[in-house]
Amino acid sequence: MSSQLKETFSAPGPVPRPAALAAKVRTLAPSMTRSMQRVADALVDDPAGSAALTVTGLAERTGTSEATVVRTARVLGYPGYRDLRLALAALAAEQAAGRAPSVTADIAVDDPMADVVAKLAQEEAQCLADTAATLDTAQLESAAAALAAARRIDVYGIGASNLVGQDLVQKLLRIGLIAHAPADPHLAVTNAVQLRTGDVAIAITHSGRTTDVIEPLKAAFERGATTIAVTGRPDGEIAQYADLLLTTSTARESELRPAAMASRTSQLLVVDCLFIGVAQRTYDRAAPALSASYEALAHRHHPRPAGR
Repeated sequence: MSSQLKETFSAPGPVPRPAALAAKVRTLAPSMTRSMQRVADALVDDPAGSAALTVTGLAERTGTSEATVVRTARVLGYPGYRDLRLALAALAAEQAAGRAPSVTADIAVDDPMADVVAKLAQEEAQCLADTAATLDTAQLESAAAALAAARRIDVYGIGASNLVGQDLVQKLLRIGLIAHAPADPHLAVTNAVQLRTGDVAIAITHSGRTTDVIEPLKAAFERGATTIAVTGRPDGEIAQYADLLLTTSTARESELRPAAMASRTSQLLVVDCLFIGVAQRTYDRAAPALSASYEALAHRHHPRPAGR
């Protein structure tokens, strides 16, 4: 068996909860082979029916092989097909109880605004639920600990991902940490080459293959900084240079709602989780720093009268 096939057949991390199965499929399907995608689609479209099938039966239903079914189970995080069948049965029970809503349909050009609001709200809620279900909390804990102890923090992102990075930097600055989120890719690289052990670099890229984000993270990685990737594609190139990987989910991309909009919701959830994790670990100095920033802003909005 080749090393690549061995890697495919090794179960990545802890077995996902049943509610996370659909989220894992949505996140990983783009990187699967076509035959594996057929298996994954069948699992999500009919979890109850799939759970009732043997590995041979599911292979026949999807026009694939038993090896493909087992490989798909492993890629989704299950040690074997038996474990996947148990998760499918549990997922089917949750759906029957109304606890696992499906993703809403795309927004149409002629949709009334009330429908737009309802569809977007459901998409956002599903996106957050998927991210929460698939996020590796052990990796998240390690990332928060690294940030809390960091001498300096760089955050790299382009476009909408840079806006998310700026959000994280503003939060960290308010609790007294030194953080930067350069929007210019050249400045990002020149910042990255100054990092060293004890510093942290965070890359935010939904696709996992944005060159202007990969380059500075690689530079930081090579200089010994702790590197973190926040991405919707854990199999992307960015993962090669990430000590810690935080996977985000996303609502389906459509003509009227590109990935940059859809991915931002899950990225912001991860950013908020990171910030809270850091604040918990640095509470003794974070709380006074937050109070000082609130007081400073209050004085700007309510300046003292002249002569006092």
